[in-house]
Amino acid sequence: MRYAVTRHNAGFWFVDELVSRFRQTFRFAAKFFGDECRIEVGGLDCRLFKPATLMNESGLAVAALFRYYRYAPEEVLVVHDEIDLPPGTIRIKQGGGHGGHNGLRDIMTHINSRDFIRLRIGVGHPGRRDEVVNYVLKSASTEEQALIDEAIDRVYTVFPTLIKGQLARAMNVLHT
Repeated sequence: MRYAVTRHNAGFWFVDELVSRFRQTFRFAAKFFGDECRIEVGGLDCRLFKPATLMNESGLAVAALFRYYRYAPEEVLVVHDEIDLPPGTIRIKQGGGHGGHNGLRDIMTHINSRDFIRLRIGVGHPGRRDEVVNYVLKSASTEEQALIDEAIDRVYTVFPTLIKGQLARAMNVLHT
């Protein structure tokens, strides 16, 4: 995949490592336009999904999965890169706008809701708005990548809490 090591793929880094930790594998699900995997976390079924569409068209894939399983928006966790956070920062929030992230914009359009949960992985900002596209489509520096990897690693400690819907508890750990 051409963009696998770029900042824009930070969400996939998280999900790929999670699948690896559970010793599972993704399988392509054509009806969802992406790769799907099921894991069990604390007695709860959890479906992990990676759209095979372009990032800016990920709403099509997410909506297919969303409708098939009849998820409520509050049951969906979207993991994505966040340029408004420095590398090494993780934030969880529910609802809100897309903040200029075209993948989020497309998901909101296709599922007709903003109420899903977001796991925002800070990748930093290039400093100028006109450099954002090139910035997110490039690899992070070694130092930045180490910070991003450490931040993602911290999420795994609270993942069961997050899956149980205990957002405030997960935030207390990750936001400090």
